[in-house]
Amino acid sequence: MRLLTRKITARLSTRRRSRYAAPAVLVAALLASGGLYMTLAPANADKTSDDSTTISEGRALFQVGCASCHGKNAEGIVTKKGNQYGPTLIGVGAAAVDFQVGTGRMPMAQPGAQAARKKVLYDADEIKALGAFIQSLGPGPAVPESEKYDVSGTSNENVVKGGQFFRTNCTACHNFAGSGGALPGGKYAPNLRGVSGKHIYEAMLTGPQQMPVFSDGVLSPEDKKDIIAYLKKNEDTPSYGGFTLGSVGPVSEGMFAWLVGIGGLVGIGIWITSASARSKKTITKGDA
Repeated sequence: MRLLTRKITARLSTRRRSRYAAPAVLVAALLASGGLYMTLAPANADKTSDDSTTISEGRALFQVGCASCHGKNAEGIVTKKGNQYGPTLIGVGAAAVDFQVGTGRMPMAQPGAQAARKKVLYDADEIKALGAFIQSLGPGPAVPESEKYDVSGTSNENVVKGGQFFRTNCTACHNFAGSGGALPGGKYAPNLRGVSGKHIYEAMLTGPQQMPVFSDGVLSPEDKKDIIAYLKKNEDTPSYGGFTLGSVGPVSEGMFAWLVGIGGLVGIGIWITSASARSKKTITKGDA
């Protein structure tokens, strides 16, 4: 038995000294690490499943409407001063394209502090083709399925939960009612009223412009759906307290109080004093 063990050990030792041993170990390690990455890769880093025709159509659209800022291969363009004229789009995913192009923010008419929401220039098929092309360049968040943002039939419990998440993570920029607000550098948090659930979900997933990314590891798909449910419930709730004044908080309310409230009181005070002065003049003339 000991003799057999020694023979096997000697044979293995001889093979380890072979010139093919190191390359074989390296190939095995690469295969193992690749398989491990495919197994543990994030769920939102999806490769595109669109056919080559759709990708080719998207590439053609990209060359016409987007390449002047983002480069012919979406690699981005840097100015001579080192500033970024247009960021790289490799790895942003189809969800980012669907949000930016689907809300009219892209293509931009001219560079600025922030891309504003405007009229959409592409139809649904063209947006899908653009997204397929960008998705083919590198894995990124895919366009979410409708069940992730469809809040019809959502329970009040989920609405309350969504409100808690929104007040914790979003009100610093979008305010308590989702009406938006000013940010430094000429930027602003946009109004969320009237925005589709799909685009709200995509914004949380991709973090457009100055907004942070709320990946599924930070906010689960269920949490995102609850936030959308809260915002939609807030839209449908009547203002029982009277005028909302845009629901932008103390700025508009304070301005209203000063201009209408205090201004009205000052006007009434002036009217009272002027009326009493006219009365005294009339009495004096009669007595004379």
